[in-house]
Amino acid sequence: MKLDLKTIIILTPAFPADESDTVWVPAVQLFVRKLKESFPSVQIMVIAFNYPYHTNTYLWHGVEVTSFNGLHARKLGRRIIWVKVWRKLKWIKKRQRIIGILSFWCGECALVGRYFAMLHKLKHYCWISGMDAKKENKLVKWIRPKANELIAMSPFLMHEFWRNHSVKPQYQIPIGIDPAGYGAQPDKRDIDILGVGSFNPFKQYDVFVQVVKQISVLFPQIKAVICGGGTEQSRLEKLIKELQLENNITLVGVRPHAEVLRWMQRSRIFLHPSSYEGFGLVYLEALFAGAHVIGFTYPLDGPVPHWQVAQSREDMTAKAIDILNDPYTKYTPVLIHSMDDSVKAVMNLFEY
Repeated sequence: MKLDLKTIIILTPAFPADESDTVWVPAVQLFVRKLKESFPSVQIMVIAFNYPYHTNTYLWHGVEVTSFNGLHARKLGRRIIWVKVWRKLKWIKKRQRIIGILSFWCGECALVGRYFAMLHKLKHYCWISGMDAKKENKLVKWIRPKANELIAMSPFLMHEFWRNHSVKPQYQIPIGIDPAGYGAQPDKRDIDILGVGSFNPFKQYDVFVQVVKQISVLFPQIKAVICGGGTEQSRLEKLIKELQLENNITLVGVRPHAEVLRWMQRSRIFLHPSSYEGFGLVYLEALFAGAHVIGFTYPLDGPVPHWQVAQSREDMTAKAIDILNDPYTKYTPVLIHSMDDSVKAVMNLFEY
């Protein structure tokens, strides 16, 4: 017999393995947590395609999560994961009253979610966040999304998806932060420049290191910190040594999310040299931490206080020097969007 529980299903490539795992997809886990807080009468069920590294169903802050451990699956293995997810969705459909499916992002989650929703006449929305809007995303032609199923996190992503895939997302809902997740502002900002992210080629942390080198000519004691890890770490460590910046740049590794927020609150500048960003949550987090943001990408239509866009490495260096040189620079928090608002906007699409 069907249970009369109103259920929303969230499909995501990854999800935390337990409540202490704050590193994986912080934006998704914050969204789920705020969804549970704001809509306690709705049952949330999360299906994670790739991570955690197990095939179990477990509880995360009272939310049921099922993982299919597909991170290392290739070709036929990926299709087997999709079949398993489909069977799980059928199992849920027989037992719960599903009000809709939300897919992060326009990839394999949306592929399975959209066709399951079509078959069973359910609402399905796909939240586009970044790389999934690029031309290289070949799954879009198989997903065949309609405009009224797509949510873009930023104006840039809305235009990028339209330019690359000839479908313009009908909705725009930015990701948000949780102001309650921050501690008190520190009395002193003892970090000049902070970077947070994955060490991969398009994040361009070699540019970060080179900018710090240029700034160190004027500020020999400059202190920079980078939180993160990835495939480019050994190359970055080698570059730091070659440029003799061992006393200026500290790589602290992948840190828990709450600790990253504290690093942001201690920093004067958040430097993000990534060559492509849909609407990075780290931008919003750094701004609310009071840091000044400098990056190469800008996903919004209008200006935001304390957020500057650099046109080149030299321009990025000059902007950072201006901030560090100005004794009147203020480090007041800037709130662009809260996750509470994001949750309400998404649930409004589900007519709930």
